[in-house]
Amino acid sequence: MEVAACVHIVEDDDAVRDSLQMMLDSIGRATKTLDSADSFLSAYHQDMAGCIILDIRMPGMNGMELQRKLNDINSILPIIFVTGHGDVPMAVEAMQQGAVDFVQKPYREQELLDKISQAMELDEQNRSSLQQRQVIMQKMQSLTPREKDVMQLMVEGKANKVIAIDLDISQRTVEIHRARVMEKLDANSLAHLVRMFMAVESQLSEN
Repeated sequence: MEVAACVHIVEDDDAVRDSLQMMLDSIGRATKTLDSADSFLSAYHQDMAGCIILDIRMPGMNGMELQRKLNDINSILPIIFVTGHGDVPMAVEAMQQGAVDFVQKPYREQELLDKISQAMELDEQNRSSLQQRQVIMQKMQSLTPREKDVMQLMVEGKANKVIAIDLDISQRTVEIHRARVMEKLDANSLAHLVRMFMAVESQLSEN
């Protein structure tokens, strides 16, 4: 069953949340609003499509904690963080953890709309690639035996240092293989790679 894509607004401030929803409603963009990270996590399922506009600072679970939990369950929903000026270092860290962008409050509406459009397009591309299992298999067959070894350990969540020890190679060599795996598979993030691997895992075990 295909799930309609929408913008998931996770924001505890009622006025900001309503403003974002009205802005997106005005251009016909479907939205769902939630007032906490916990609420979003409870509603999350892997078939969700679209993107997330996520406030960094919220009572209870904050935006970065939600991002980490979504990474742990291999969510590929693109995240755009909305931040105050003092949160920029946190936002940079969030980008390193896979967020696609961040905007500072007060933001320019057109800038945010452009970022949302880009995130929605990225999500569509990611989901399209997951549906093309044959294409994924062909890309995986282009990997060298060592790249396949590295990919397997990446999917298991092992850090570069651990992969280097397991395969008895240097950490720099792991980094090179890791970059080639991501490039050859057109994976935008580790979560995307894991989802691609899961999509063809049964076929891989048969080969």
